Amino acid sequence: MGGDHGPSMLVPAALRVLRAHPDLHLILVGKEEKLIPVLKSQGKELSDRWSIQHASEEVEMDELPSQALRTKKDSSMRVALNLVKEGRAQACVSSGNTGALMATARFVLKTLPGIDRPAIMTRFPTKTGEVRVLDLGANVDSSAEHLHQFAVMGSIAAAAVDNIERPTVGLLNIGAEEIKGNEQVKQTAELLSANDAINYIGYVEGNDLFSGVADVVVCDGFVGNIALKACEGISKLISHYTREAFRENWWSKLAAIPALPVLKRLRKRIDPRRRNGATLLGLNGIVIKSHGSAKVMAFAIAIEEAVLEVQKNLPELIRQQVGVVLEEAETE
Repeated sequence: MGGDHGPSMLVPAALRVLRAHPDLHLILVGKEEKLIPVLKSQGKELSDRWSIQHASEEVEMDELPSQALRTKKDSSMRVALNLVKEGRAQACVSSGNTGALMATARFVLKTLPGIDRPAIMTRFPTKTGEVRVLDLGANVDSSAEHLHQFAVMGSIAAAAVDNIERPTVGLLNIGAEEIKGNEQVKQTAELLSANDAINYIGYVEGNDLFSGVADVVVCDGFVGNIALKACEGISKLISHYTREAFRENWWSKLAAIPALPVLKRLRKRIDPRRRNGATLLGLNGIVIKSHGSAKVMAFAIAIEEAVLEVQKNLPELIRQQVGVVLEEAETE
């Protein structure tokens, strides 16, 4: 029920993913009176592989997380997370209020043993492929120990989901030199350097975030969210300037015709919709946060991310490995 578009975009996205995965079943959680008309407009296709779980309330996009958690016990968000907790669903995907989703997921599902706080992780494009970055806004104030935990979880996730044998992990900082950074970053660097289970490569500057130097980049949620929004803004700016340049005069418009294949490839590589779906990492269950503005293609990709993490059994892998890795680091 959340996001900018609600069922009008999310229901077609769900059906799109069902066509691609014959063994998938989706539970559409929300108000029946809003979901049924949209489903009827899509025909009876795949009706044996989706079901509706009615929820009488919605969390508004500007609602305080504490208020949503306290007063909206039958919201679509809360009901969906309860389905995961009860084992009736293996993952939850939402494009609703990020703060409310994180607060409710943490309350309903709890964090994995050894993890103090969940983190939001997503993929950024790089010259060589992609990098997973966390935290992107779940925690605006994080200790060095929290960042250490994020690095461990991110490394496990990159190894499992991206099939990287020993992922490289970088720590986002204002410089590559050891003397650079605040105390939080310096203390985190010491913890990561002492942990042989993590392939830590040192500091990563903002201009190297997209170079492909690391498979995982760790930062606190305040810095990470700014980096995420800056990345989205740059993508829109490039698109704006490109359109503006080719519309400048008739010669520019003619030049755009042979350039179209190149422009389409460029747009595909930097299109943030193709990396929609951020993981709420560190919970006793899989929770994927879609961008609130997501339309059909973008929300389908968020569901695909959930399917992949279910196939990889990501929370269980983190449960099995994170405690051992952190305990070994503490004894060294």
